Parts: sequence; structure tokens; C-alpha cells
Amino acid sequence: MTTSENGASGWVERKVTALLVLADGTVLEGQGFGATGEKTGEVCFNTAMTGYQEILTDPSYAGQILTFTFPHIGNTGTNEEDIETSNLAAKAGVLGLVVHAPVTNPSNHRATQHFDEWLKRHGIIGLSGLDTRALVALVRDKGMPNAVIAHAPDGVFDIPALKAKAASFKGMAGTDLVPGVTTARNFEWDETVWTLESGYGRQTAPRYKVVAIDYGIKRNILRLLAEAGCAVTVVPSTASAADILALRPDGVFLSNGPGDPAATGAYAVPVIKELLERKIPIFGICLGHQLMALAIGAKTVKMHQGHHGANHPVMDFTTGKVEIVSMNHGFAVDRDSLPPDARETHKSLFDGSNCGLELTGRPAFSVQHHPEASPGPRDSHYLFARFVALMDRVKQDKAA
Repeated sequence: MTTSENGASGWVERKVTALLVLADGTVLEGQGFGATGEKTGEVCFNTAMTGYQEILTDPSYAGQILTFTFPHIGNTGTNEEDIETSNLAAKAGVLGLVVHAPVTNPSNHRATQHFDEWLKRHGIIGLSGLDTRALVALVRDKGMPNAVIAHAPDGVFDIPALKAKAASFKGMAGTDLVPGVTTARNFEWDETVWTLESGYGRQTAPRYKVVAIDYGIKRNILRLLAEAGCAVTVVPSTASAADILALRPDGVFLSNGPGDPAATGAYAVPVIKELLERKIPIFGICLGHQLMALAIGAKTVKMHQGHHGANHPVMDFTTGKVEIVSMNHGFAVDRDSLPPDARETHKSLFDGSNCGLELTGRPAFSVQHHPEASPGPRDSHYLFARFVALMDRVKQDKAA
């Protein structure tokens, strides 16, 4: 099989070495790069123009095949500093990626490895040469499809078998993907944010002790907590309330992560409920936001196409300001199911979906978007200062 594309010297024929086979039987052809083999997952798209390495190492993308709308992906290479996965031993993550243009040689002073080699090392299958605009339109109109991405350098595929595999995949609903990305044991974190002059720093004089529950936490979340004056202990997603309370935290952070929050909630919600009853300051992001909503009796729903990108406008009702934020989620909190003691604090200006809440009578708040960015704008960094202020207020109230 071959495909045609318009190159610098006119139309050229390229051998088909990769396929994206959708659950409805649609077969999309292209050229493979990165890892070989086949992976089954849910297809989504991301609209960010920069930060592809951070996106591909965000554990929240576990179980998904990611389509980039920006046509040139991989041209700045990769490095060891821009990895967002905190659990480097985890095997789960992005399964594959679909891009329009072939990957070029890296052109960036920070690059240490070619994108193709980096993908091979991380077991991620790549497919280029696809009309990604058409694929994005399909996802927009029909929702996020289940699919198989396959890469065979010899171009030999068992297409009927791939179609059957895609059609039989049960999808993300009802699936707990957190066990594949969470840490296996407690660890301490003191690394602060990166600067051009000195790279990453260290927090040497923390004022608060925070326990971060790892449902698939990103490194930049941990860095911003440390930058805000916190000594951070990261614990597994299955840590009990007793385990967490034994660490005597000033606050608890509920992290981002992949999969269906209702499935993860089977073991996470009882823990969060007990922490809420103890009136410990709590801050949740993404999956952490959804789990806190479930813990107070709200519901979550599967989204049609999800929110994935670094250009999403969100209204913060507490300040009256519109922020441009980074998003990555395929489930959302049903605002109509929020109980009376939960106040909506943020909403998406794209579709009006809930993007934040805070509780009355208990020191807890959460947001759906990613205030740590990486990649993305830094409009919402203030939320980490808000968490610190909440811990400070509770400490003062206890001392009074």
C-alpha cells in the first residue's frame, strides 16, 4: 500500500507502514515512526501548539491515542527536563500519537534526543501523513472513537483482525487506569520550578507539609507546591486516610490522573470523605476535582470530545476574570448534581461545563483545568497561593 502527499518537489508516493483503525471499521493510512506493534485505546485530539513532550508524558493520557492539531510535532527534539511523569517506572501512558507532517531532525539548543528515538524508548507508536483536520472533525462530530494504532515497517497488516480488536475494545467508561500510573510507595519532593539561568531549584525552608495523593501526578504540580513553600510527601492512590493522617499534613492535594473517576472513586472516595470530615485543607486538580465532587455526592459524566489543549478560556467567578488555561480531561462534573454546600467557582467558556468548586463549611476547593500548565499559560498559578493561604488560615484558626 502507498499514500500520496504533496512534498517540496511535488506529489510523492510513500509506503503505508502505519494504520489507525477505528471501531466503526474506518481505516486511516500513514507512515509509522516511533515504536512498532499495535495498541488499542481511545482517540482524542490536543490543540496545543507547543509542549508536545510534556503532553505525551502527562499520565492523564493513559489509555489514549493522541492526535495533535498542530502540524509540526517533534521538530524541537526531546530532553530529560521536560518529562512530566513523576513515576518513571510506570508503563502506562499515551499509547500512540497521530500527526500531519513527518518528523524532522531536531532544531533546538535544549534537544538531547531525536523525537523518533524518544518515542521508541517510551514505547509510543507514531503515525504521520494523516489529514489530522479531518480526524479532528470526526472526533468533534461523532465523539472520541475507540481505535487500534498499528506500525509495521514492512507494511503488512491483518486488517480484519485490527478491525475486530478496535470494535471489541470496551473504552474508557468504567475503567480505572490509575493503578498503571500511581507510585508504589511514598516519596518526598522538594524540586522547584525551572528557570533559564539555573534550571530547577530546591525548597530548603518549607512552611507547610502537604500530602499529595498520586492518581497520576505531574511533576510541575509538585514543583509549584514546593515553590509555594510546601514540603511534599507523595503517597500512592490506595493510601488510606489513616496513612495520610499519620503524616500530620497541613493540607492534602488530590492529583490529576486518567480513566473514569467513578471507577477510581470506588477506593478513593471513602478516603476523601474522611479527610473532608476532618476539615483538613484540600486542593484537587482534574481527576482530583472529579473525585472530590463524587465524595460530596455529585456525579461525573463522560464528555463527547473532552477538553485537551492549552488555549481554553475559563471564567473564575471568585475574581470575575477570564483565564486561558491548559485542559486534559474526558470526564466532567455534572454541575446540576452539586449539593447545596458546594459552590461552582469556575466554568468553561467553550461549552459551559463545570471547571471548579469550593465547599462551604469545609476548607476544600478544586478545579478541572491544569493550573500548573506545562505546557500552557500561567494564568492560574495563583491557585497554589490560594491553597497555601487556606492552610495558613486553618492553622491560625486552630492556634486561636
